[in-house]
Amino acid sequence: MGEPGDERLMREKAGWRRATFLELLFDLVFVFALNQLSLRLIHDLRAGSQQWFGEVVETFLLFLAFWVLWLSTVALTSRRSPESLVIQTVVFMSMSGAVVMSVAVPQGFEQRALLFAGAYVATRISRVLLLLVFRRQWIFSVPALLSLAVSAVLWIVGALVHGEGLRAVLWTLALVIGYIGFTAGFKRSAEVSIAGEHMAERLQQFYLITLGEAGFVSGKAFSGSNLGTPHAVGFGLAFVAIVLLWRVYFYRAGAVLPVAITGARNPVRQSVAVAGTHLLMIAGVFLAGVGFELYITEPLARPEPNWLIAILGGPALFLAGRSLFELQVFSRISRSRLAGLLALGLLIPATWYLPPLAAGGAAVTVLAGIAGSDVWRARGRALEAPTPRI
Repeated sequence: MGEPGDERLMREKAGWRRATFLELLFDLVFVFALNQLSLRLIHDLRAGSQQWFGEVVETFLLFLAFWVLWLSTVALTSRRSPESLVIQTVVFMSMSGAVVMSVAVPQGFEQRALLFAGAYVATRISRVLLLLVFRRQWIFSVPALLSLAVSAVLWIVGALVHGEGLRAVLWTLALVIGYIGFTAGFKRSAEVSIAGEHMAERLQQFYLITLGEAGFVSGKAFSGSNLGTPHAVGFGLAFVAIVLLWRVYFYRAGAVLPVAITGARNPVRQSVAVAGTHLLMIAGVFLAGVGFELYITEPLARPEPNWLIAILGGPALFLAGRSLFELQVFSRISRSRLAGLLALGLLIPATWYLPPLAAGGAAVTVLAGIAGSDVWRARGRALEAPTPRI
């Protein structure tokens, strides 16, 4: 570990372009978090209650809290030397907070709401206090600090109220205010350069973690079934879907993300922009993984229209984020992405009365068509250079 004075060294100048082992260890906590969230969402969709939509929204609010915690940590480590004792302490504090939040997830909107909110708020505030005490040259904007304070109050008040509906409103406001404050503060600190290659790699690693979690959920679902033919077909479709989600992401835009950030006119703003589109893609893969579990365990069950939120909505959300991501990197959107979104939309009424496995097969067919279109267009063409607008 470094000495207290080492934290003044910027990551870019320190030469640390790749993620450190500590950062990779930090990511492993979020494997547990994503699995907890997946299990909760699967339960929400299977509950069959009249409030299932509200329960799904609640789970996604918990998901967004983890995303903000992870992204705010990555934003800091992409600017400062990973050998700094203070920065390493911040990462460990974030890990501990994420572990407690993950434990609270199953009842994170119910009996353990205060535990979840308290861990989140304590982690965010304690990190800022640590940096204020030991990093005299670190600049915190007043709006960013104010937004953090307001969002912290909303988190705690929301955890203490009795109605889950009111809690959802307060926590939504807390997330919006906190995220706006974080992005404003991140952009304001433009005098501290960002290691764009590191930021790109960290976003890609979180995307791969989400793909891995979807594979874990699928494998667990298949091993818990009777290994019948419909279950095997469902597992095969899930495996193919994971490969396609990897392929469509890394084709062109995903492969040149580091250059798209470092070569942008404003790398900080570009980092904020691509983080937003990665959130959409990661949420889409997360949803798709839940859909995999549903049609693997009950492939020929009676139609459950609310399951289409995961089975078709997951790939659709991924494609929406991937289209915007391509716009950020190449200043254009491929027609195949837009055609895929249209096809998934048309599949909703077409699969409304079909078993889950049929909807899963239709979603995989759409993704395969997009990947095939990419291969066709790439024949004999050199790798395209990024042309970001920002």
